[in-house]
Amino acid sequence: MEDVEDEKQPPQINHSNSDSSSADRLVRVYADGIYDLFHFGHARSLEQAKKSFPNAYLLVGCCNDETTHTYKGKTVMTEAERYESLRHCKWVDEVIPDAPWVINQEFLDKHNIDYVAHDSLPYADASGAGKDVYEFVKAVGKFKETKRTDGISTSDIIMRIVKDYNQYVMRNLDRGYSRKELGVSYVKEKRLRVNMRLKKLQEKVKEQQEKIQTVAKTAGMHRNEWVENADRWVAGFLEMFEEGCHKMGTAIRDRIQERLMVMGQQTHLLQNGQVDVDEEEDEYYDDDSEEYYDEEEYYEEEKRRENHA
Repeated sequence: MEDVEDEKQPPQINHSNSDSSSADRLVRVYADGIYDLFHFGHARSLEQAKKSFPNAYLLVGCCNDETTHTYKGKTVMTEAERYESLRHCKWVDEVIPDAPWVINQEFLDKHNIDYVAHDSLPYADASGAGKDVYEFVKAVGKFKETKRTDGISTSDIIMRIVKDYNQYVMRNLDRGYSRKELGVSYVKEKRLRVNMRLKKLQEKVKEQQEKIQTVAKTAGMHRNEWVENADRWVAGFLEMFEEGCHKMGTAIRDRIQERLMVMGQQTHLLQNGQVDVDEEEDEYYDDDSEEYYDEEEYYEEEKRRENHA
């Protein structure tokens, strides 16, 4: 049995000193249990015991493996592990290993215990000494009630592991534990691995189905949005198209008119230019000019000369 080393040694209480008040004197409070898979429910109960008096010194008793396995059943943690877990709880001042299953006056006197803290529910005495392991303490008026924390207990934690046993086996196999260390047969291991692969495949299929449903839902939402707004969108498009056509027609008409005006101006200029040319010709062919030459008269003169000849 592992002994407790370097435990805190509190000052001894002088029970004969009736003048000292509970606020000034050190009150030794005792709590006990198995504390397997130490969890926050345990820590809260110890916190309540520690805070039950302003100046409390908390002693925590923990039953060894032999006593626990006899009266309660197999534990997950060994006695040494359970003792060590308690030593690391900040509310605990001292750990008492090999604690008795049932508390008696001799044990109270040995450790100078003033009060015993536990929840008020009767705790069946599997040893057969009585109906409640705290029956004696309650009878002598040294019992201090604490409250249990709902939703958490060692049994609940074990139940979760048992419920998902196959998953935890696969978890440890994947982390390098052998099937022999886990107590699993060869056939069991292969079956678990196949089942886990099938489960992963099912999860992937489910994930894809959810994605498809999401896409379909989104498409349906867009379709509904189109149906609800189609008339408004088409009307808006036609309005924009009509406005654009009007602007384009106006621009084309203005361009044609502009072009026609330019052509009209050019025609007028050409006409004015033709008149000027005729006037210049009239001025050139002046009857009084000695250099004027008539071609018809030339031919007639040539004919007359031939006839005379």
